[in-house]
Amino acid sequence: MNQQHIKTVLFDLDGTLADTAPDLADALNTVLLNNGKDALPFEQIRPVVSHGGIALVSLGFGIEPDHPKFEPLRQQLLQVYADDIANKTCLFPGMSELLNNIESVGMNWGVVTNKPAWLTEPLLDALNLSQRAISIVSGDTLKERKPHPSPLLYACEQAGSQGFECVYVGDAERDIVAGNKAGMKTIVALFGYIGTKDRPETWGADALLESPQAISQWLQLN
Repeated sequence: MNQQHIKTVLFDLDGTLADTAPDLADALNTVLLNNGKDALPFEQIRPVVSHGGIALVSLGFGIEPDHPKFEPLRQQLLQVYADDIANKTCLFPGMSELLNNIESVGMNWGVVTNKPAWLTEPLLDALNLSQRAISIVSGDTLKERKPHPSPLLYACEQAGSQGFECVYVGDAERDIVAGNKAGMKTIVALFGYIGTKDRPETWGADALLESPQAISQWLQLN
């Protein structure tokens, strides 16, 4: 498949660009223990991470957002996470090389995440990526969030590309829905936080890839 028209590669953050699950799992377990609950095994937490703090609180405490204790617990979780946001977080194996390959051929790359900016920005700073990304769009940058296509189209505009010149890589169905609505090519990062009940083959992506190395090959960068 010829991908020579692709100028910009956009990445989801959690579970695609960076492996943030260890730090988010530690934060959830800290809040659970602080509230008299048992910690959960990492394997149970990992598939939920891409769905954010609401999903993590629901998993840990078995309550829904309309519960009176829900929002205070979510705020506890976010603050504990923010206080130690990049302790164990790192790029997925092969991702650093993928970013280097993208830049070496004159393409650019950016990040589009539903994570709020007050968490996104210090995390990307800690990973030394803020100055390299052509665009960083957080969950509160615009009124709309994924699966709405606006954040992706905004990132395209910042990158100087049109929708058909971009590819979006993500590990959740909302990522693929947003990318398709924006007229982009879409890739499912199968190395991300795919749950056992997820069926990524039904999401309508152009490719389902097992590693950053496979993304590099799909983009014909090596």
